Amino acid sequence: MTTVVTHAAMGLALGHALRPAARRGHRYWLACALLPVMADADVIGFPLGVAYGDLLGHRGLSHSLAFAAVLGLATALSMKWWEGRGWPETRHLAVLFVLLAASHGPMDMLTNGGLGIALLAPFDAGRYFWDWRPILVSPIGLKNFLTPWGWAVIMDELLWFGPPIALLLASTAIRRRIARTA
Repeated sequence: MTTVVTHAAMGLALGHALRPAARRGHRYWLACALLPVMADADVIGFPLGVAYGDLLGHRGLSHSLAFAAVLGLATALSMKWWEGRGWPETRHLAVLFVLLAASHGPMDMLTNGGLGIALLAPFDAGRYFWDWRPILVSPIGLKNFLTPWGWAVIMDELLWFGPPIALLLASTAIRRRIARTA
C-alpha cells in the first residue's frame, strides 16, 4: 500500500485544485485528507481474523470503485446537511469526494507488493495491479514502519508522488492568479 500520509497529501492537493468556489471550512479539508485514506481502515480485519485475500480483507472491497462511490456520495450529502449548502455545490462535492475516495486503489496499484487491489469488487473478485509498479509497498503498522524499509518507502513516495503534487499545486496557483488578473 501507499502510506496514509501520501494518500492524504494527494487528497489535500486535489481538494485545493478542485474545490468549489465557495469558501471551505475545516470539514471540507478534513474530508479531503481522510477520504483517500479510508480504504486502509480494512486493516482492522487482521486482528479480527479476516484473511488478506477475502473480500473484506486488506485491499478488498474498501479499495473498490463501488466503495469509493458510496463513501464519496455519503460524505457530500453529510456536508450538505451539516453546512446547509445548495444542490449545485453538493453535486460538485459529490464528484470531488468520489474522486478522492477512488484515488486510493489506483495509487496502491502502483506498489510492488501484496495481492493486488479489488478495484471492481463486489462485481469482480479479481485483484489488480498496473503493469508498471515503481512504488515500494509500505509496511503495515507503526512498529514495522519505523524501520529502514519504512524510510525507503517515504523516500520512494517523495520521489514518485512529490513532483506531481507540487506541479498540481503550482499550476493551480498560476491558474488562479491569471483568473484574478483577467
